[in-house]
Amino acid sequence: MSTAILTGPPLSGAPLESDLRALGFSVRVVDGVSGLTEALSSVPAGERVAVVDPRFVGHRHSLRLGLTDPRFDAAAISGAVTVLPSRRDALTAAVSAAAVPARLAARGARPGPAEPPAADRVPDRLAAHLDGTGTPVHRPELGTLVAAVPATDDERAEAAAAVAAVDDEAVRLRSAVKSRDGFFTTHFVSPYSRYLARWGARRGLTPNQVTTASLITALIAAGCAATGTRGGFVAAAALLLASFVLDCTDGQLARYSLRFSTLGAWLDATFDRAKEYAYYAGLALGAARGGDDVWALALGAMILQTCRHIVDFAFNEAHPPAAPGGGSGGATALSGRLDRIGWTVWLRRMIVLPIGERWALIAVLTALTTPRVTLTVLLVASGLAGCYTIAGRLLRSRRLSGGGPGTATALTGLADSGPLAEAVARPRPRPAGGSAFTAPLWALAGTALLTGALLIPGVAGGWAGVAAAALYALCAGRAVAAPLTRPFDWLLPPLFRCGEYVTVLILAADSGVNGALPASFFLVAACAYHHYDTVYRLRGGAGAPPRRLVLATGGHEGRALVVTAAAALWATGQGFTAALTVLGGATALLVLGESIRFWISSQAPAVHDETGEPA
Repeated sequence: MSTAILTGPPLSGAPLESDLRALGFSVRVVDGVSGLTEALSSVPAGERVAVVDPRFVGHRHSLRLGLTDPRFDAAAISGAVTVLPSRRDALTAAVSAAAVPARLAARGARPGPAEPPAADRVPDRLAAHLDGTGTPVHRPELGTLVAAVPATDDERAEAAAAVAAVDDEAVRLRSAVKSRDGFFTTHFVSPYSRYLARWGARRGLTPNQVTTASLITALIAAGCAATGTRGGFVAAAALLLASFVLDCTDGQLARYSLRFSTLGAWLDATFDRAKEYAYYAGLALGAARGGDDVWALALGAMILQTCRHIVDFAFNEAHPPAAPGGGSGGATALSGRLDRIGWTVWLRRMIVLPIGERWALIAVLTALTTPRVTLTVLLVASGLAGCYTIAGRLLRSRRLSGGGPGTATALTGLADSGPLAEAVARPRPRPAGGSAFTAPLWALAGTALLTGALLIPGVAGGWAGVAAAALYALCAGRAVAAPLTRPFDWLLPPLFRCGEYVTVLILAADSGVNGALPASFFLVAACAYHHYDTVYRLRGGAGAPPRRLVLATGGHEGRALVVTAAAALWATGQGFTAALTVLGGATALLVLGESIRFWISSQAPAVHDETGEPA
């Protein structure tokens, strides 16, 4: 329960009290600032508290946005301010400060010239004091919604007319949809999924329940694809699209009802990838029933998609949208000009193959063709999209400056360097002011050396491959031997992902051992989960996973060395498959255990992607 304190008796016939109660607040009335301190002290310590001007006129959704969003410790709109328990002391201090001019007014004294008169709107004064003393106050964008504190009857009538002129439920429905999303999602899903979200909200469904339903639906779709029958493929396609509709609905439900949570952040961040990659495995199993082995294609699709995401995540960590120089010149200027031409916006969003377009493509191909065709087309389309994205990122990086310590910390976490790279980097650190291309060239050299060597006949599965992995670890160590603050240092994480994952793919495909490719799929999936988990921790400002976890899992270079050594030791027989399975199982247990511990703890951030960037 939350408590709303009105700083005076509500006006007769005003809906303010009923609106607050409908939003889950118990309502108390005090006499101006003088009664606030006592009222605050009587509110249980674990409750949200809001202070509201009794003259407030506005939409209920304005109050919802301003007073109930769990992502912000303090928030305000005109005539109302709220804090979570963590900021209660700051609000109490603000009330004490506001009480000084009130006491002066009660004694007939005039407040100082810098102080507002006691009759001013108390919640607004409290919000200003919070801001001025270091407590960030979130002020939501209300758009056409009304939130006002009229001082006269004429102003009140004008505000009431403005409230009546805007349907706040329609605004609430529109705001439940991301402001920027892909073409397929915007035009083929969101027009009706928002109503599913409202239907769920009115029946008490939570976003986490919808997220779980989306996962279950996708897993059933993967099971249908695994049957290998035409009917199974058609059912899988329909269920995959249904899962995507639910995936859109859960976020819209969270925004519609403002029900954000740390657990929901974790589920939403990980389930999309779990669904997609499980579906790839289902296609591979279905193809195997028909005598076609497409595990290499399925693993390649997972690798490509993960590397594409890491490119986006690493670039945004190195060059956030508000970075100095981010809006000038080169590709950035061209992008801005294209955004002013309507059709190019949708074309560019479709070219990057976001999740809506990607799942629609997979579903249509699954229903009409074979798993081999589906995965092949997906690889080609994702490859072209990846080339387009990387080219744009590289052009932008030419015009952007390097980052600071925060950038270095984030990119180091994304790099996932283990003890071998650390041992190489520590004795001879590179100077921080070197060439902008030094670190990427070391990473590129290591990745190209390892994967290129393994493609040479006779190297994969031999000790020459182990030597190549050792050189890869050496190059990786040199790449991270200086702080990652140069403009192109964001390339290191995707290069390392490519080096590790492609190594596993080449070795498994070259071994010809029964079950090696499915086992390698499992191993890469466990590693990919670890890397996505790192991304969402960084997005929430919680930092990378603990160093002990990275050391325990060996880092990317350590796992690459272990896999090449296993291939050399067990070139024939089932030993290599067993080694991949054991390594994948151990990695999964370590990263899942730590991830679950973190995301259900009080340290976990409420991470939600409100940018609309395609996934």
